Amino acid sequence: MWDLMKSFTQQCRKRYKYACAEIETVVNSRTLYPQKVRIVEVGPRDGLQNEPSIVPTDVKVELIDKLSRSGLKSIEVTSFVSPKWVPQLSDHAEVLQRITKYPEVNYSVLVPNMKGLAGAVEAGAKEIAIFGAVSETFTMKNINCTVAQSNEIFNKVAKAALDKGLRVRGYVSCVCGCPYEGAIHPTAVAKAANALYSMGCYEISLGDTIGVGTPGSMRAVLEEVIKYIPVDKLGVHCHDTYGQALANILTALEFGVSVVDSSVAGLGGCPYAKGASGNVATEDVVYMLNGMSIETGVDLGKVIEAGEYICGVLNRQSASKVGRALSKL
Repeated sequence: MWDLMKSFTQQCRKRYKYACAEIETVVNSRTLYPQKVRIVEVGPRDGLQNEPSIVPTDVKVELIDKLSRSGLKSIEVTSFVSPKWVPQLSDHAEVLQRITKYPEVNYSVLVPNMKGLAGAVEAGAKEIAIFGAVSETFTMKNINCTVAQSNEIFNKVAKAALDKGLRVRGYVSCVCGCPYEGAIHPTAVAKAANALYSMGCYEISLGDTIGVGTPGSMRAVLEEVIKYIPVDKLGVHCHDTYGQALANILTALEFGVSVVDSSVAGLGGCPYAKGASGNVATEDVVYMLNGMSIETGVDLGKVIEAGEYICGVLNRQSASKVGRALSKL
């Protein structure tokens, strides 16, 4: 009897160890996504800057106010660039000054140079964004200087902004591909990102500007960039030209990235890339994250309303699949 009980106990222990090993394998294989994701809404700036017809200032202000009421904590409202280059945003100071500023929301503006910084400070900006690129050709066509020259400019802008107590965010464009130079090597992306991070940017947004990235190329970029920059200092900015934006964002979440740029109604596009559609839609990102039980603090219904509003003004259909599916119009 004793031998039988001993044998039974040993079998139970073996089965217990096997069950524990099975559970551990399942837990270790399961991707641990961030519990919270901060969405950076770029629709008012990146989404509207290439619209062919001038959007009235009143409309821009109303759009931003609607987005502020949706629970978004970061909104990029405009760019202090020369009206000669971007006439759509020539009302930058008025827009920044007229919007209702919610205390829990960060309102940032894009700044290309020291003159733009001066205008932004005068208009009351508390946070700016500077933008670099990996591609020499893209940089020349976008801001008319080389990558090295742009770094010199942005280093001065960042230092001056930080000295004035402003927060500085950095963008790296074309991380997965350039419309002129083709595929971009991840080491070049890491170098560009690290340059901005070294300037004092509190966060670096990696932009697939023309939307050619796939989970494979996004993974390769992140694997290289996180060698130099902590993952909690990174965000992703994905365009949806080839329908890969959500998949690329999911890949970034697997790395622990918890900041995602998006644009209400999928507004936007890259003027230097033929056929490049807009940013990933905020509505689609929120819907996906809700389904993954990842907290955003964003009211999906209110974002959809904001998308319906701006699409009504622009007289076009929303590029957001979720927005179209859940639209009340």
